[in-house]
Amino acid sequence: MQKKKIRQAEDIKVFHVEDNDVDLSQYGIESWIAVFFFWILGATVFYQFFTRYVLNDSAAWTEEIARYLLIASVFVGMAIAVVKHDHIRVDFFYRFLPAKASRVLALTVDVINSAFYLACVWLTWLLMEKLGNYQMTIVDLPMNIVYGVCWGGFILCAFRSLQVAWRHWNSTYSGVDEL
Repeated sequence: MQKKKIRQAEDIKVFHVEDNDVDLSQYGIESWIAVFFFWILGATVFYQFFTRYVLNDSAAWTEEIARYLLIASVFVGMAIAVVKHDHIRVDFFYRFLPAKASRVLALTVDVINSAFYLACVWLTWLLMEKLGNYQMTIVDLPMNIVYGVCWGGFILCAFRSLQVAWRHWNSTYSGVDEL
């Protein structure tokens, strides 16, 4: 009986876990800016919650600033989707077209994406010029701060879109390679 217990103890496997090294180099500047805005948004919402439900005296500025911080997170964060090539697309055509036609379609989409973001940069700049000294509703700051962040997000998207287009142009990308 004792031999059997010793044998079972020898058969037990040791479970060993090792963490991989953390590699932060894969994240671009847009990732860090979006995370910064998101953490400031989280702190603002927490402050709003604390003042409203704990102190029973809500800070009026927090809702407006939280809205603008969410806008900032989205407009800077969309550059992350552009660089990862994760924007919404229809893969149906890529799958059923010949490889050469699929490549032409993919490169055309890259050009259209880049043109769209460059147009957004230009139009946002024009909007900022038209707004002039327009102020936020509760906080006495210019609205051009919010639109400036959106403009910066579009600049990041345009730059990253041009990088993606260049990378696809110099590769054999046919539209479904990254799916």
